[in-house]
Amino acid sequence: MPWYSGVHRGMGFKAIVATNVYEETHRIAGAFVGADLDTNAVLFSKNTTESINKLANRFAFKPDDVLITTIMEHHSNDLPWRKYCRVVHVGIDQDGGIDLVALRKEIMNRRGSVRLVAVSGASNVTGLCSPINEIAEWAHAAGAKIFVDAAQLVPHRAVDILPDDDPGHIDFIAYSAHKIYAPFGIGVLVGPLEFFNAGSPDQVGGGTVSYVGTDEVEWGSPPQKEEAGSPNVVGAVALAEAISLLRSVGMEVIADHERELLEYTLGRMTTLPRVRIYGAKSDLKGKVGVIPFNVDGMDHSLVATILSAEGGIGVRNGNFCAQPYMRKLLNVSPEEEKLKRASRCDNPTLPGMVRASFGCYNNREDVDIFIDMLARIVKNEQKGTYAIDPETGVYSARGFEIDAGRHFRYFNAFHVPGKGEEIA
Repeated sequence: MPWYSGVHRGMGFKAIVATNVYEETHRIAGAFVGADLDTNAVLFSKNTTESINKLANRFAFKPDDVLITTIMEHHSNDLPWRKYCRVVHVGIDQDGGIDLVALRKEIMNRRGSVRLVAVSGASNVTGLCSPINEIAEWAHAAGAKIFVDAAQLVPHRAVDILPDDDPGHIDFIAYSAHKIYAPFGIGVLVGPLEFFNAGSPDQVGGGTVSYVGTDEVEWGSPPQKEEAGSPNVVGAVALAEAISLLRSVGMEVIADHERELLEYTLGRMTTLPRVRIYGAKSDLKGKVGVIPFNVDGMDHSLVATILSAEGGIGVRNGNFCAQPYMRKLLNVSPEEEKLKRASRCDNPTLPGMVRASFGCYNNREDVDIFIDMLARIVKNEQKGTYAIDPETGVYSARGFEIDAGRHFRYFNAFHVPGKGEEIA
């Protein structure tokens, strides 16, 4: 922070240092996925979602172009494409992974019309990984490019997009800093320099140009061309630091540690009655540290609330921004789906799951605490009394309140008092 300054402007010493460091962070972010930095651009955004929207905006789809994706995808690797082209969704297999036979057939059958194949590197719901380099070969054989949403993959596995001339080369890839232990606010998009050199950037303004006249504009070169406005320099440095730390530990070391934790956790979870686990439970080499589950007879939101309030355990619950995938995993019938569509999106009766996720810092002691608390839940031995808010569908423990001002010293200064409420 003592060297924090504006970049690509000014000749102050701090500005020069910050500019050099900011440019180096791009190279670090690209090298993390094996990109050839002579032929590929590394662009920063706010997150993976914004990176995908940028690529969709820049791809110059024609009305008849087809994009092939899967039911497995996060909404962010589905909805942006729908704005510009026809999107075809391929289904999943019995374990919840991509139906690879159907995917390859779909790609080959649409040779000439498919422009892009967009798949996730690993599912944020089930943790199942996709053979991205093999899928890239299928896409290239059909005359298409491939995009990989690697947000859920890069924290857990080494990723290599391979050389540009390799049939398995990943043309475009995106990931987020916050998935690899850096702060929110930085996303990475990697793709061919020639692609981003062509055409106009999707956002324009300061930093994107080399010349501006009253009647004409000449755009700059990537990455500056695609990073309009003042950039998140501190976020970029934090991203680079996180990458350096992960690489010093070793992604293979992280993967091995995670696989051991998965085996241990699933081994204990499968002994608990009423616990229903989704996705693969064996052959864990193709799965990152994510376990989605439900407790039969209990709302997923209630389970997550008890884990938090009584166990100090943070999990996520709901649909995880992957509603089509969730409905397939939960076997929601078309009739049930129609009924749910008539309800508000936060209706507590919507089908969902609880998701336990591992970071590289987790260990067996953490797992034991989680399993012990889950065992109490399945036996209905939780201590609290829980009520649901009919407006939000959120459960809370009666008599338990979070004092935000105790944990965040500026809260009282920011908080606007409600009617009859006093703030010290």
